[in-house]
Amino acid sequence: MTPGYVYILTNPSFREDWVKIEKSSRPVDVRSKELDNTAVPLPFEIYATLRTVKYHELEQAVHKTIDRLTDLRIRQNREFFNVPPAVALDILRDLAKVADDAVVTLYESNKPVATAGVAEALPSPKTKKPRRENFRFSMVDIPIGAKLTFEPTGQQVRVATDDKVEYEGRLYSSTAFAGTFMPEARRNRSGAYHGQIYLTFEGETLSDRRTRFEAEASDKSPSDDE
Repeated sequence: MTPGYVYILTNPSFREDWVKIEKSSRPVDVRSKELDNTAVPLPFEIYATLRTVKYHELEQAVHKTIDRLTDLRIRQNREFFNVPPAVALDILRDLAKVADDAVVTLYESNKPVATAGVAEALPSPKTKKPRRENFRFSMVDIPIGAKLTFEPTGQQVRVATDDKVEYEGRLYSSTAFAGTFMPEARRNRSGAYHGQIYLTFEGETLSDRRTRFEAEASDKSPSDDE
């Protein structure tokens, strides 16, 4: 039998505790490039891979294990999970023990940094620099009650809390709203969307507004406060 891969992917444009876990008969760098399309703002990053002839069974086992823990699947029948990459890796390592030929490889900046068979000790992933904190409307001076526009459909939503919008009496995160109301013609295969690039305030997307505010803050030198 020909070996394949189970891989863990992250994406800088998604939340820090979101991962994509898939299988492929091709090397993971090939698959990650295929996923780099207009549906996601930034390319996927390889976090870890497992190479084995039992990659079909192990991918299903990883998904089932995470599903049993709690409802961590971002959308049913999708391969995105609301679980930290390190936790997903621990599950992958544990399940790899049923495959004698399993080889787990850790990555950093999309390059392999450590490889080990299941009988060998594999170092923990290096701590990466902190990711951006979760988006809040207050960080970009958008008040509660402000009206936002969902660009794909023109729907108007109201800012209900510091991290939720209200539409027809229900609260949504920007990501959940985009995933629920994205028109069929603009849906991607993953079913996951970075909601801040689709919601606008005063003609500016939340994503662009946050980038602008962060740039302005970084340009401000300590002497400006003196």
